[in-house]
Amino acid sequence: MAFFRRTAALSLLLLCACTHAPPRNAMAQWQPSPNHDPRRPTIIVLHATEQDSAAHSLHTLRTRNQGGPVSAHYLVADDGTLYQLVADAQRAWHAGGGSWGTIDDLNSASIGIELDNDGDEPFPPAQLDALLRLLDDLCARLRIPRHAVIAHADLAPARKTDPGPRFPWRQLAQAGYGLWPDPADGEPPPGFDPWLAMQAIGWPLHDRAAAVRAYRLHYRGDAATELDAQDLRILHSLAEQARRQR
Repeated sequence: MAFFRRTAALSLLLLCACTHAPPRNAMAQWQPSPNHDPRRPTIIVLHATEQDSAAHSLHTLRTRNQGGPVSAHYLVADDGTLYQLVADAQRAWHAGGGSWGTIDDLNSASIGIELDNDGDEPFPPAQLDALLRLLDDLCARLRIPRHAVIAHADLAPARKTDPGPRFPWRQLAQAGYGLWPDPADGEPPPGFDPWLAMQAIGWPLHDRAAAVRAYRLHYRGDAATELDAQDLRILHSLAEQARRQR
């Protein structure tokens, strides 16, 4: 009996070892190198749940919405309670179609954070404090650049508007996250092209009116679809900052 128990235990250990072994291509000889680390996200995408409660959103993020299965890495409730739904190293289904700069698979390259908000209410201090603590942890632990924090609307301007015009991007920028215009960058030079600036910063320009709306939601808190002189000053500064961050 002891022999059979030892045999069963050994079989279980071997099975577990096989379960956790890294996937290997049968076409190639396996010659493992120690020179690797987990795939790391490089950007953080902020969303608003546009639902009526954190409980409702927890259910949605673990099942599906009208478009199919969805998830996010984190959900920040309006009282500051923080939930994690997907491990940082895994690919959550939060961004959908869209792009930011040269990145066109945001789910693979990002951490998705959902903020419990119906899309029309202010973001309470407890929630923002929790978000800032989370951003500090993620940027330090995963080495995500602190400026690489964007809105869902930024990467998918023709489809999305969240986290919406009431999200306090200036407050995040004052804490060191995301880009924010600096008056010290001065006036745009003669011949300044705002479209090239928007493209250099990251916005996709397949639908220019939608891209402007996403930019205005982020930096001016409205949904206008045309640029004015103030926008040119802002975009000049943002483009300069983006250039300095590279």
